[in-house]
Amino acid sequence: MARNERRDPKARALRETRSLNPHPEAVRDESFAGSEFLDARDLVQVKYEMVRRVEVDGWAVSRAAHTFGFSRPSFYAAARALAERGLAGLVPRRPGPRRAHKLSAEVVTFAREALEADPALRPGDLVEVLAERFDIAVHPRSIERALARSRGAGEGPKSG
Repeated sequence: MARNERRDPKARALRETRSLNPHPEAVRDESFAGSEFLDARDLVQVKYEMVRRVEVDGWAVSRAAHTFGFSRPSFYAAARALAERGLAGLVPRRPGPRRAHKLSAEVVTFAREALEADPALRPGDLVEVLAERFDIAVHPRSIERALARSRGAGEGPKSG
C-alpha cells in the first residue's frame, strides 16, 4: 500500500473499490478545484459530473470529455452506464470473465452425464476428457462449481 494511502483512508477505499481515478490531475473543472465535497480522485464523482455537465448544463460532449480528462467514447460509455444502471453503473467492474465462459451448457451437460454414467469419476478426472472433447483447459474446481450451479443452489458437487 502506498504511504499516502495509510494517511488517507479515502484513497485506500477508492482503490479497494476500483474507483480511484488514475489521472485526477486531468480533471480541469473549476467545481473540483475549490470543493471539499467533489474529489477528482473519485472516478464515480468525476464521471457523474462529466455526464451532468452535458445533460443538465448543455455542454458539448467534446468540451466535457476534455475538461474531465476523458475521451469522447469514454463519455458515451459513462452516459450509457449511468442511464442503464444509475450511479452503480459508473463504478468500474472487476476485470476478467463475468461467468464460466469455457463451461458452456453443452460442456456442463456432458460432464454431468459422464459422472452419472461412471460414479467412480470425480470432477477432477474430467479435466483431460474435456480438453480432448472440447479443446478447453479448465481447473477441476471450476468443473465442480459449474456442476453445483447446474444442479441448483444448496447442493454441493457430486463426489463418488
